[in-house]
Amino acid sequence: AASAPVGLGRNSGHDRPMTDHPRIPLAGVIGHPIAHSRSPALHNYWLKRYGIKGHYIPIDISPADLPELLRTLPRLGFVGLNVTIPHKEEILGLVDIVSDRAALIGAANTLIFRKDGKIHADNTDGTGFLANLRQHVPHWKPAAGPAVVLGAGGAARAVVAALIGAGVPEIRVANRTRPRADALRADFGAKVHVHEWVQAGTLLGDAVTVVNTTSLGMTGKPDLMLPLQRLNHAAVVNDLVYTPLK
Repeated sequence: AASAPVGLGRNSGHDRPMTDHPRIPLAGVIGHPIAHSRSPALHNYWLKRYGIKGHYIPIDISPADLPELLRTLPRLGFVGLNVTIPHKEEILGLVDIVSDRAALIGAANTLIFRKDGKIHADNTDGTGFLANLRQHVPHWKPAAGPAVVLGAGGAARAVVAALIGAGVPEIRVANRTRPRADALRADFGAKVHVHEWVQAGTLLGDAVTVVNTTSLGMTGKPDLMLPLQRLNHAAVVNDLVYTPLK
């Protein structure tokens, strides 16, 4: 049976005041936009499946309102958040503690609101990215040749770090705005090679791995115009957009 909403719990026979009831923990995912996210369906399923008290909700928040949101949510009972486009990089400047891997990547996808009032940022994107590939494409050999990464935002940074860790010899990055791609190369070193966005199609021929980390192709966004006929048929292609136009 569904539990009653917060503050509307039934009297269980005890006469203690309503304020004595333990607070139901809240969590969610922040982004802009966020309606496409499947995280609420995923996490709320597991909360119900294992009988864990709590609710997980989507929160659409603009970058300008992020600082106020982070101050407010812990007071409302939130214990943590996931972070998605476009906040993954900016969020690092708004927290108190940054994990080593989030610092290395330069972006965070997970926030923990600690009991001491501090906000802890972490990044699990790279771990999840590699686990997904190894589960579904067990024959994938990252060291066999170059990788092409489209995009240079927070998700791209996690993917590049993961690919370097997996032994990819060369990572070709193309982004619609060149400076962000140049910053990524400056942070991750000589294995990263930056190319102009208009050259993206020419990078595919000998690529062993191709990853789209941009929002192109997402519902409500422009399509990803890429000449996929140039792909090596043995290449492994991963699209981080899971609500595509087609």
